[in-house]
Amino acid sequence: MPRADASAPDASAPLGTRPAPSALPAQAPSDTSASAPLTSADRLGTPVVPDPALAPVPEHLALAPVADLTPLTTTDSALTATPNPAPAPIQSPDPAPAPVPEYPALTPATTTDPAPTPVQNPDPAQARTPTPPSTPTSNPDPDPHPAPDPASTPTPPNPWHRYDPWAPQTPAPLQQTGASTSTHPRIRPRTLLTSALALTLLAGSVGGVIGAYIERGGPGGDIVLPQAGKDDGGRPAGSVAGIAARALPSVVTLRVSGDDASGTGTGIVLDGRGDILTNNHVVRAGGGGGAISVRFSGGQTVKGEVVGRDVGYDLAVVRVHGVRGLRAMPLGNSDNVRVGDPVVAIGAPFGLDNTVTAGIVSAKERPVTTGGDASDGSDVSYLDALQTDASINPGNSGGPLLDARGLLVGVNSAIRSADEQDGEGEGEEGSQSGSVGLGFAIPVNQAKRVAEELINHGKATHPVIGVTLDLDYAGDGARVATPKAGLKAGDVITRVDGQPVHSGDELVVRTRAHRPGDHLRLTLRRGGEDMTLSLVLGSATGD
Repeated sequence: MPRADASAPDASAPLGTRPAPSALPAQAPSDTSASAPLTSADRLGTPVVPDPALAPVPEHLALAPVADLTPLTTTDSALTATPNPAPAPIQSPDPAPAPVPEYPALTPATTTDPAPTPVQNPDPAQARTPTPPSTPTSNPDPDPHPAPDPASTPTPPNPWHRYDPWAPQTPAPLQQTGASTSTHPRIRPRTLLTSALALTLLAGSVGGVIGAYIERGGPGGDIVLPQAGKDDGGRPAGSVAGIAARALPSVVTLRVSGDDASGTGTGIVLDGRGDILTNNHVVRAGGGGGAISVRFSGGQTVKGEVVGRDVGYDLAVVRVHGVRGLRAMPLGNSDNVRVGDPVVAIGAPFGLDNTVTAGIVSAKERPVTTGGDASDGSDVSYLDALQTDASINPGNSGGPLLDARGLLVGVNSAIRSADEQDGEGEGEEGSQSGSVGLGFAIPVNQAKRVAEELINHGKATHPVIGVTLDLDYAGDGARVATPKAGLKAGDVITRVDGQPVHSGDELVVRTRAHRPGDHLRLTLRRGGEDMTLSLVLGSATGD
């Protein structure tokens, strides 16, 4: 018998010991639970039924793809005999038709390597054995038991099928997990989108109509506008509102009338006895028999009287009687003030009580002179002032300049207007221009000393050098006219404690920034040479 290549399984060998026709083509085993029983037909069309007693086919035989082979010829007399026809397949009881799978069972792919060519036996007897044709040339006799058409008849399960764990499994038909099997017609996405748009338009139209109806207050109703609720009124202590709330009870408005003048100014409550600090030029008209009216922030109005005043410092003290619950203004320290610090000004500009403005400290130790209306210069005031851009107008004179903690750091005294050279007066309202951002205040350290002297003695003392100045000198510095305290006539003082002095007025301002008895260091020019001189300030009583 010819042999095939030993490396490949014999595809023509019978499966088991039962003889089979030599023309039976080999077929790979498959799981009969998903396909028809293994059937084949010989060249006469007789179906062949596999033996149910066959052992499971080994995996290497079951999975090896087999190509169609031409039946081998042999000289063996036992194999050249006419084969007996295969018995008819045993039909099992017809079960219920199995459902036809949606997808056909997978068939093992045919390998690309052809089956080994059978070795021809050189036996001369082979020539006498005719080779059956691969395709029948004549119609075979009708089979009394024709094989069912697998395309039209469901294949019954094989009752003799044995479980083969190595047999290839036929995949089940594809199906989405959890997919609905409803047969109702499906709604297209376009239909859903159209319905959603229509519903949105309808809702918007209805909402617009309802909103317009509500906005108009319904039929014949009044319009009610939305408004925020009322808060508790609390403000941070360092805010302008917080500072003003604490300071206003200590601020008063002064209205002064005299025989030849009247005016309005502001005052600061110093203590619980009724002492009020203000500017001298505010009360000057009422000092000679005029009337002073004091109005508190709560609306109470009482009469006031002048306790003392000083022209050189432009400060005065007015006292009221019979007023309870007075709140004194807390005093700060003007030496702690720095340029750029925020400040708040309170007053009655043009008679408008309790007006609050805010700004910063623009400069310190600014030499300012006010007054000068009198022919003898007796009304001139010399201020070593704090400069601020907080709005100060006529009527703010004598009012407080407060720092960020609400402490008094200055007494508002003068402004520089666009059409005037010097500060404001106490004249009729509207006689001066308004603020242009140049306001000046007396430092609280100086105001405190002067106020204490006015309350205690009715007069204030001035620190003096004791020399007479040449007011006609137009050069830089202050020229001495009469000798005194080591100074000679003709000496030109250029600096006081290191600060420059450009005129006689500036020398007075720098001097009055000190107290009587303080040591003063002067830089002067004598005979073309610069020199330094130290002296002790004297005391003089102001008018």
